[in-house]
Amino acid sequence: MPENKLSPAKKSSKYVLSFREINKSMLMLAGGKGANLGELCRIEQIQVPGGFCVTTEAYKKITGSNTELMSLLDELIHFKADDGESIGTICAKIRRVIEAIAIAGDIVHEITEHLAKFGKQDAFAVRSSATAEDLPTASFAGQQDTYLNIIGQEAILKHISKCWASLFTDRAVIYRIQNGFDHRKVQLAVVVQQMVFPHAAGIIFTADPVSGNRKVLSIDAGFGLGEAMVAGLVNADNYKLCNGEIIDKKIAAKKLAIYTLKHGGTQEQEIEPGWQNRQALTDEQILQLEIIGRKIEKHFGYPQDIEWCLADGEFYIVQSRPITTLYPIPEGNEQGNHVYVSVGHQQMMTDAMKPLGLSLWQLTAFRPMFKAAGRLFVDITDNLSTPAGQKMIIDAMGAHDPLIKHALVTIVERGDFIKLLPNDKQDPAAIINSTGKSFADILGQVENDPAIVADLITSNQLSVKELKYNIQAISGPGLFDFIVQDDQQAKKNLFAPQNRGAIMASMDALWWINENIKNWLGDKNAADTLAQSAPNNITSEMGLELLNVADVIRPYPQVIEYLQQAKDDNFLDGLVNLDGGKEALYAIETYLDKYGMRCAGEIDITKTRWSEKPGTLIPILLGNIKNFEPGAGKCKFELGRQEALKKEAEILNRLKQLPDGEQKADETKQMISLLRNFAGYREYPKYGIISRSFVYKQALMKEAEKLVQAGIINEKEDIYYLTFQELREVVRTNKLDYQLIGKRKEEHKINEKLNPPRVITSDGEIISGKYNSENLPAGAIAGLAVSSGIIEGRARVILEMENAVLEDGDILVTTFTDPSWTPLFVSIRGLVTEVGGLMTHGAVIAREYGLPAVVGVEQATKLIKNGQRIRVNGTDGYIEVLF
Repeated sequence: MPENKLSPAKKSSKYVLSFREINKSMLMLAGGKGANLGELCRIEQIQVPGGFCVTTEAYKKITGSNTELMSLLDELIHFKADDGESIGTICAKIRRVIEAIAIAGDIVHEITEHLAKFGKQDAFAVRSSATAEDLPTASFAGQQDTYLNIIGQEAILKHISKCWASLFTDRAVIYRIQNGFDHRKVQLAVVVQQMVFPHAAGIIFTADPVSGNRKVLSIDAGFGLGEAMVAGLVNADNYKLCNGEIIDKKIAAKKLAIYTLKHGGTQEQEIEPGWQNRQALTDEQILQLEIIGRKIEKHFGYPQDIEWCLADGEFYIVQSRPITTLYPIPEGNEQGNHVYVSVGHQQMMTDAMKPLGLSLWQLTAFRPMFKAAGRLFVDITDNLSTPAGQKMIIDAMGAHDPLIKHALVTIVERGDFIKLLPNDKQDPAAIINSTGKSFADILGQVENDPAIVADLITSNQLSVKELKYNIQAISGPGLFDFIVQDDQQAKKNLFAPQNRGAIMASMDALWWINENIKNWLGDKNAADTLAQSAPNNITSEMGLELLNVADVIRPYPQVIEYLQQAKDDNFLDGLVNLDGGKEALYAIETYLDKYGMRCAGEIDITKTRWSEKPGTLIPILLGNIKNFEPGAGKCKFELGRQEALKKEAEILNRLKQLPDGEQKADETKQMISLLRNFAGYREYPKYGIISRSFVYKQALMKEAEKLVQAGIINEKEDIYYLTFQELREVVRTNKLDYQLIGKRKEEHKINEKLNPPRVITSDGEIISGKYNSENLPAGAIAGLAVSSGIIEGRARVILEMENAVLEDGDILVTTFTDPSWTPLFVSIRGLVTEVGGLMTHGAVIAREYGLPAVVGVEQATKLIKNGQRIRVNGTDGYIEVLF
């Protein structure tokens, strides 16, 4: 009994609604499945088996006044997701209580009325439909129960109670805890849908669930009921289609199917050998399903996961839900094909950013950036549209991140996604690229004078000091105009020839040394050692200077004990009354004056800075006091400097033994001098940008305080969920639709759970690069070698810097490191990260400190377990798990 036509309106029931009476606005009444089924019934020429929905009002009536249930729910709210055994015990009690509650007579009466429209022997699927499932942002797939081929009113009523109880399966409760859903607020409706007895069944994904490509539709198909596939009992056929063409088929050996029994229930059944390898659908049927899938997707407005059945030559749709695992496509406005590269993977910050942080980083960016799920992406399509541009961008990205390079090569080699411009229009955008530059080119771009770096640093310090002074007198909408103007001037300064030349000098010298020394002497990554303890590196100095702070505190046991007990960020106020407290306070405040604008994920202005939360530094300080002797900072720096000098002498001596050795040695000596004079400055522009953005933040927070006082927002941090432009308008008008803040907070929670790709196309396809791992030891984990050396040690898997507890000699394994992680580097022997490239901050500081490092190791924090002993090969780029 299909329900694809709408019947005349009638008075709606409180407890039971037919599918025809439901639409997408009734989520809180019909749950996700029920609401979606109501919408499916509104699509022309889509066949939906008939049925009805027992609403959440019925669930609330049954459960709302049960004191035993309420008491058990009170216990449940205190558990965490990893309290599995306790959750299981409470959930079993809750399910027993719910199943024992008698269904009220008026609810039974309404169910009976709806069942009377069907035959007495008709079979039904009884499915749970929670208010927090089948949503665009959370699927909750498989969290509640489904019962098939249920026959007779008594059995249906019994299984409705079972569905209500399944809201408290262990898996459903743990999923809600993990996703922040309140157990009391999630209600359950129950869908009762007439059974279809299919020849074949399966799922349509209107976007490829593996690659994310929105133009590729994927169909899974098997014989009998689709539950065999859902339960993982059988392999399914898989067909992929694009624009009315079948582009791929995988025909599985289908040995089992699930079929219905005559008197109710289901059973597994072996498929005859002659049918096992047959295609479950004909090509004509496959193409018909593509049309159905695209029609449903168009109705809902986003990619769908659709359950279908084929019976008597007709396709029936029994469910449709959003695909929630797809990464959003960056918000570019132009037509045609585009290729986007992640900014976060280059900036070593792949966490989702809040709207204010996103918009400000876009404001300060040097080229247009596009948003997707709280991250930023750069459109490099123009670079890929000419042969010269392709070579430049692929070489540049390859030097930074081989996984991005491999992905771009994959796109280019396809030959059909990016069309080359005609010869008369080929004008690729200039890309700063170090590879392939000659000795003369490199020396010609900047004078090899260390005073240049000193002057640039002084100039930046004066500029930030002037900014702090000038911004104090500005408020209201004028503040936003001032920030834009100041940022534009800062960008001009950053791209001034002398500044850009200083940034590129050490990068070019590094490439030249590594390439030529490998060719002449066979040594890999020689520049790694030569760059150790280079002067003027603001980021590496940050770690060493915190060792100096530890030296100040170490002689004072009372201060150390106080810090061990400090619980909040007002701990600085209590130092002055302790023996040595004034000295400790001065040392910490001096450190914060210089580095307090830094924090993990610092490119996002909304992240809490060290000066705002100085307690973040306490564990690192205490670790330094425990693990190091006095003077360790100076000692580490001098040790690195001596190793660099020793390596230089060794290389120059070996070069002189070669043909044309004196010339080779002379050129290399000049390049080493260039490397050491300018390597430290590579980190300074980022420090300057973050310094300025913190001044902006402090001024914007003053405006936020005014908005709080005026009752426009509830707390200052609410401005984080507005863009820079939106905040300017709120400050100008003193008006805000506060629902926008709530909506943005929910969006941010969702964005945080998504893993951004390195490369994504305008079709939504995620192109994953691969390492060449042919020559690696068996079982080795491949990555990018960024700092030479081989080291063994205990793996410390740390996801957040403030939770770091390190012993001297540990190997840090984490998702990514930005400059704020540098204070931890003094305590470790090696580094492994999931994100990073040769010139990202973690790699630069690892070389500066002489730490073997491998970055860009996909899934490193999952493949390597905390406490395992590992070997890091920073020369060849791999990790071995020893035991």
